[in-house]
Amino acid sequence: MKRKTFLIRSFSTLAGIFAVPATNLLAHHPSRDQKNKPLVISTWQHGLEANIAAWEVLMQNGRALDAVEKGVGVTELDPSVTSVGVGSYPDRDGKITLDASIMNEQGNCGSVAFLQHIKTPISVARMVMEKTPHVMLAGEGALQFALANGFKKEDLHTDYSRQQWEEWKASNKTVPIDLHNHDTISMLAIDNNGDISGACTTGGLAFKHHGRVGDSPIIGAGLYVDNEIGGAGGTGVGEVIMKTLGSHLIVELMRNGLSPYDACKEAVMRALKKVPDAENLPVYYIAVNKQGEFGAYGTNTNFEYAVYTDSKGNTLHKADGALGPQ
Repeated sequence: MKRKTFLIRSFSTLAGIFAVPATNLLAHHPSRDQKNKPLVISTWQHGLEANIAAWEVLMQNGRALDAVEKGVGVTELDPSVTSVGVGSYPDRDGKITLDASIMNEQGNCGSVAFLQHIKTPISVARMVMEKTPHVMLAGEGALQFALANGFKKEDLHTDYSRQQWEEWKASNKTVPIDLHNHDTISMLAIDNNGDISGACTTGGLAFKHHGRVGDSPIIGAGLYVDNEIGGAGGTGVGEVIMKTLGSHLIVELMRNGLSPYDACKEAVMRALKKVPDAENLPVYYIAVNKQGEFGAYGTNTNFEYAVYTDSKGNTLHKADGALGPQ
């Protein structure tokens, strides 16, 4: 084991919770009386455009639920984002399969997994939440439900996604799980009523095994919201996030008094401790609490997240990471 990894894994729980770099105090720890309401936070640079759409809903006094659906829907329809929605990298069989989940301020949630041919899986996930007694629909059943409720069956491929699959197939590579093909969008929002909702949507790992499902549709893994406490969302390699139920863990840590930043950090440290080879895989979290504080943390410092507040506008932040750049 590398000395650097050993030191991180051996670091005490208290140190993992309380040791926050001074340079990040302002970015991650607004004072307790500061109210970021409304607020939108989302993963990655493409979150900036998604935030704009979500913010428009909040500025019309809309619900956080409507904001997150509209926000991540922008990313799902953007073919230049090759890890979400239309134009996502296909699986090893050349199929584009999508996962998504949504959760509202009342604790209701819906998700779809292994969904094909539908451009906006987040809207299907919301319909699962609102029109069925279930939380998740998967595969052909999710597709038939979508079609029965007015969604159109469409080809999600772009010329670029087809080209990437052809090149990968010709190279005869194994299925990669690495640092570069995992850019899920997770989004959390607080509306003018102070209510919190979240959404998470992805095309999953590039060239994954056909049928693979990641953390994004798993409530408590890729997304979790408790309106009394706050919400959290993940991005990165879903296998690690599922093994530690990171988003639920973060909300429970906030329930016990940790800030969003410290809760995200502790969840990452938990993954590094519990999951073999996690130090070589990307795991990133965002979180927001009921006071309007927000934070983020990852296994490395490659993670960026976007935050929209009334006072600061729409800004891109660089998250801290346990292992530095990779």
